[in-house]
Parts: sequence; structure tokens; C-alpha cells
Amino acid sequence: MSQDRLIKLACQDCQRINYWSSKNKKLIVDKVELSKYCKWCRKHTVHKETKK
Repeated sequence: MSQDRLIKLACQDCQRINYWSSKNKKLIVDKVELSKYCKWCRKHTVHKETKK
């Protein structure tokens, strides 16, 4: 993966960065929101793209 396509996904409950993903920034301009498992919260939560 190229570095300019990488995004960080952070849990909305505990604010920890749990996942890395890639996206095409020319086609998708909105922030990505996915339901993923957070190992610190021990449940599925919404993970949103962050700048941190």
C-alpha cells in the first residue's frame, strides 16, 4: 500500500487507533465509518477515519 492512500480508523468510544486501511481519496471525499471490533472495549463499535 502506498503511504498517501493509508487512513487510520479510531474507535468512537475509547478514541484508540485500532485499524489501518486504504481508500481512493479522489473518489471518496467523505470520512469513512465502519463497524469494527475494538479489543479494548471488547465489542463492535463504530470506527471513524481520523487525522491523528
